Amino acid sequence: MAPSFRLSSAPESADEATAHNKEIYDQLRRVAETFPSAPSLIGLPCSRHLDGWYTFTNGVVSSMVIKEHLTARATDIFLTTFPKSSTTWLKVLLYSTLHRGTDELVAHSPHQLVPFLESQVFVNDRIPDLSSLSSPRLFMTHIPSQSLPNSVATSGCKVVYLCRDPKDCFVSLWHFWNRFMPWDIDEAHRQFCDGVSQFGPFWEHILGYWRWHVEKPNQVLFLTYEELAADTLGQLRRLAEFVGCPFTTEEQKHGVDRNIVEACALENMSGLEVNRSGTITIVDSTVPNNTFFRRGVVGDWRNHLTPEMARRIDEITKSKFKGSGLLLHPQFLQVKRE
Repeated sequence: MAPSFRLSSAPESADEATAHNKEIYDQLRRVAETFPSAPSLIGLPCSRHLDGWYTFTNGVVSSMVIKEHLTARATDIFLTTFPKSSTTWLKVLLYSTLHRGTDELVAHSPHQLVPFLESQVFVNDRIPDLSSLSSPRLFMTHIPSQSLPNSVATSGCKVVYLCRDPKDCFVSLWHFWNRFMPWDIDEAHRQFCDGVSQFGPFWEHILGYWRWHVEKPNQVLFLTYEELAADTLGQLRRLAEFVGCPFTTEEQKHGVDRNIVEACALENMSGLEVNRSGTITIVDSTVPNNTFFRRGVVGDWRNHLTPEMARRIDEITKSKFKGSGLLLHPQFLQVKRE
């Protein structure tokens, strides 16, 4: 197998970043200007996509370019998450599984190995030609299910969705953006609960992929961070089986899967020099790799949210998920069942 691609090795079309591509982006920027107004996020311009979700305006434009100019293949694998749902961990686990090795983790950050489509690949007026990439191609996106290219659903390609306790997800989001600018937690909490967050509302993002999973469980795998943290090896084997790359009995005997789990552990990944001091480019900003690694502790929200803040998120979660059949990990509930 020769899965995935690094951003630096992605083939470029002959006219990339030319006047033709700029014309496409400019046209979609004008379209985005007609979308309903939205509150700013951390002081930056935000748009509400016609499909009902929010993000920074350049992300909305990139998502529209992706929808029109990325054609999925049956052999593709799309990793999908709401931001700060342990995206980085999912990337390295699956990349290492497909490659049956972890050597590249030492020299390349997870976001170089599996770049974000909407903030690293289809950005700055670029429309790269990805058709010559070998299969299976491994892509990563935060785009909600309803706004993906139609070919993702019709091709039958594999989609892996990872979600997380909304309270932990919110706290992780808040910590992440505070690395770049002050963000009052009360204001951040209010916006999150109102659904105004990157690629949010949070609950609709999850429900879109959950319903797709229920309809087509052989195409969409639905995972929770809490399950992955509690049984990483078991969930990794489940993930490998789903994408058609199961660990053989012999590989398990020799600890190939266990070695991947150990190499991809947060403690190991955050200690690698490339993740301690390296940087990546997100859109047109240089971002330190270490900003993508924090604690990863289930239930860490208890150290940051007041009981009322937690209760508000829990109430919304119960209301939004009612009748969906989606049963989340007990950690999603403020009061644990004994």
